[in-house]
Amino acid sequence: MADIHGKKVKLFCLNSNPVLGQEIADYMGISLAECNISRFSDGEVNINIAETVRGHNVFVIQTTSSPVNEHYMELLIMIDALKRASAKTINVIMPYYGYSRQDRKALSRQPISAKLVADLLTVAGATRVVSMDLHAAQIQGFYDIPIDNFEAAPIFVRYLKEQNLKDVVVVSPDHGGTTRARKFALHFDAPIAIIDKRRPRPNVAEVMNIIGDVEGKNAIIVDDIVDTAGTVSIASEALKKAGAKDIYLVATHPVLSGEAVKRINDSPITKFITTNSIRLPEEKKSDKIVQLSIAKIIGQGILNIIDDKPISVLWDYANYPQMK
Repeated sequence: MADIHGKKVKLFCLNSNPVLGQEIADYMGISLAECNISRFSDGEVNINIAETVRGHNVFVIQTTSSPVNEHYMELLIMIDALKRASAKTINVIMPYYGYSRQDRKALSRQPISAKLVADLLTVAGATRVVSMDLHAAQIQGFYDIPIDNFEAAPIFVRYLKEQNLKDVVVVSPDHGGTTRARKFALHFDAPIAIIDKRRPRPNVAEVMNIIGDVEGKNAIIVDDIVDTAGTVSIASEALKKAGAKDIYLVATHPVLSGEAVKRINDSPITKFITTNSIRLPEEKKSDKIVQLSIAKIIGQGILNIIDDKPISVLWDYANYPQMK
């Protein structure tokens, strides 16, 4: 058991990202609590919590990346086990929110899977959800329990400022990301540009035009998720043709499905700067990909939640280096 400022705390990490879980535990100065995750012969998930959680404030780290459904089932069953074991609070630390892109009905008979996930987590017994750079801010409205949407921007801003880039333009890969790009550009006192594209079908994009001046500038493409890398690869080619110098891609969640890594390697992108919200296997690593750890900002956020302190102070990039 960890006692943090007079409160009983347990920190668990499930199977999706054990390295991140250990980094968060190390930052907080506590040990990960023990739980055993196994499979029955038919593949069903079995969880056994090896120590008491009665009356504890419990935090469960599980990013819901591929295999998404497996990781969600582990999380839901873990929440149920904790609820039945009389945990005081059950706080889900889910940096990457699987199904977040299905946040509305684009066609008449489509599901809103992000809302379904919210219902499942709540009914299972979660009392708080912590995520990072949600694909759509309205997902917060799907919950009747507290949900905190952490920002990775402080980590990216700190890294990029250390590169001493000059003549910067921040690029939104589509119209929907304009607000994100404008907010990011404020840290560099830089203009923004927008990729005008159309998407004839899911995971396929075509660049129509570039709104803004990128000639002779170092371009920073800012996004939340890179999945197939189709959009960012053609965007980088369009930026290069328009006269951009170095092209940096910044995105919080490296989903990197299919041939995404190959597309990034073959593109004019100089560096893809991302986080470890999703664990990358060796075959998805590249010299072009820089993974920055979110352990400090998540760990400090957990400590602030335990101490009933505000977490919004963590979004100021100037405060990030001051964390212990």
